[in-house]
Amino acid sequence: MQKEPPQSFFSKLRFLGPGFILSASIVGSGELIATTILGAKGGFITFWVILVSCFVKVAIQLEFGKNAIITGKTLMFSFAKLPGPTFKKGNWAIWATFMLTLLKILQVGGMLGGSAIAIGMIFPQIPILIWAPILGIFLSFLIYKNYYSIIEKTAILMVAGFTLLTLASVLAISFTPFAFTFSDVLTGLRFELPPDLVFIAIGAFGITGVASDEIIAYTYWCLEKGYATYTGVNDGSEEWQLRANGWIKIMQLDAIVAMVIYTIVTAAFYLLGASILHGQKEIPEGNELINSLALIYTQSLGSEARLAYLAGAFFVLYSSVFATLAYWSRLFPDIFGQLGWINAESLTDRKKWVAILAWLFPCLWVIAYLFIEMPTFMILSGGAVGSILLLIVVFAAINFRSQNKFLKIASGPVSEIMFWLSVASIASISMYGIFKLF
Repeated sequence: MQKEPPQSFFSKLRFLGPGFILSASIVGSGELIATTILGAKGGFITFWVILVSCFVKVAIQLEFGKNAIITGKTLMFSFAKLPGPTFKKGNWAIWATFMLTLLKILQVGGMLGGSAIAIGMIFPQIPILIWAPILGIFLSFLIYKNYYSIIEKTAILMVAGFTLLTLASVLAISFTPFAFTFSDVLTGLRFELPPDLVFIAIGAFGITGVASDEIIAYTYWCLEKGYATYTGVNDGSEEWQLRANGWIKIMQLDAIVAMVIYTIVTAAFYLLGASILHGQKEIPEGNELINSLALIYTQSLGSEARLAYLAGAFFVLYSSVFATLAYWSRLFPDIFGQLGWINAESLTDRKKWVAILAWLFPCLWVIAYLFIEMPTFMILSGGAVGSILLLIVVFAAINFRSQNKFLKIASGPVSEIMFWLSVASIASISMYGIFKLF
């Protein structure tokens, strides 16, 4: 149903949402683990990596959201039209997204394992190896039964509480021996990257801020929010162009507000890791990881904050896993439809596969964690894979911008500069990381 975009600022706020859904998933393993580990091992010197990661990807995210609103189609429909070879009815970009996302099973397994570690420390009577399957089953039940709206709101509230605790830690740390100065922060803005930190930095870059997964997922949330429906099908009229321009500007506001929130949170996690954990001889792996990261809170707020940290850590990680399953249950049926494995137009087929995948993926995540039990490595490996996927995302964004440029909607010199700055930054850092890794 077509709807005219609101004009006043406060009425526009009522239509924000997709960016906040992403924030609930963004404030997760990247911030809790990858960001603090980078700060712990690199000190303040790699602070710039985190800031760049948060800022530069937004322009690409906006281009994906804009394309979704203009076309009204799911992302894989647009990927099918990208230039390049096809294999068995599928465009190379669809196959690459399919294979790379499957490789991230390891990453989400680490996130689920981190959730199990956190709740296992709260309720030690139940072994962590039992908690992991319990959490996987509960997650499947939520998505399969479609009860996730209430749980999602609860998770967002818990993430908000955890965020406030983190910001409180940054303020409180100034009264401890771990206090840092503005000069310390400035040392992290010199754009230096020691060779021994490349793997961690690239992993953190791929997983913090709006990662490749969130950029892709954003298109589905924009569609479900109704931006494309409100805009309507492009009939070439001036009225349609005005509606599209209005809803795209609301989408941009949604993304920018979310960016401000998760950039502040991400920076806070990094500074805490750099000030408290940097200098430790070794950051523990496996089940001791969460205990090590708990130092962020016990050192700055006191030992009584440990329980609050663990509760927050659980909901941060588990809400990210939850958001991932909600996203994958949309992405994979979309992929299957474009590859001709299911009827792309059949809502029944899509619902059936949502139910199947709601049980299949958590099983795979649990198995991955139980076999490896190294959440830090698992999560950072997903960041490296995400850096490769970002190159595909950049290629797609360039094509989307080229295809939609003639409409002259929500564009201008500033938009052009930010877009190409984003493309250059993401492409150069991703390729540099891939070169160093291989």
